[in-house]
Amino acid sequence: MNTFSQQVFAGQQASLDNLLAVQGSVLSSFEKLMDLNIRALKSSFDEVSEQSRAAAKLQDAQEAFTFTTALFQPNTENALSYSRHVYDILSGLQIDVTRLTETQFEQFQQQVNDAIEQLAKTAPAGSEGAVALLKSSLASANNAYQNVTRSARQAAEVAEKNFTAASDATIKAARDAAKTGAKATAAK
Repeated sequence: MNTFSQQVFAGQQASLDNLLAVQGSVLSSFEKLMDLNIRALKSSFDEVSEQSRAAAKLQDAQEAFTFTTALFQPNTENALSYSRHVYDILSGLQIDVTRLTETQFEQFQQQVNDAIEQLAKTAPAGSEGAVALLKSSLASANNAYQNVTRSARQAAEVAEKNFTAASDATIKAARDAAKTGAKATAAK
């Protein structure tokens, strides 16, 4: 078997390995999401049970108002915590898939580069311009891919910062609302 055929088979094996790695990453993320959902469901059930027992002991409207005001902040924080966990799991999946995609692209780029080099060695005289054009096209495609990848990373970083800022602002608003409700209750 010649060197080019060996390179093709090695490339196919690397592609299969990457595909299996992506599938493993997706399955792992799905498993994490399922575990998170089961824990959230169990926690919600326990909280509702506890809150139901406490609500059954309420004796007047003032206690009911204080009780419902006190429920708002923890529920908001729990929802935000859940959202943050989902975001973290999906971000981890995105990072894994991106890394594997980049590896796949680098391998593909190397295969194309090797093929161009092989073609250059066996090309007839006078085809140097065509080979140079192929190499230039490959370099341009690589630059474009790197620019897109860099932009995607920057967009992901901005999205994460925005998500964190929105979460922090929501938690602060929930705490402020709970404090205001507690002060209003205490004033009555």
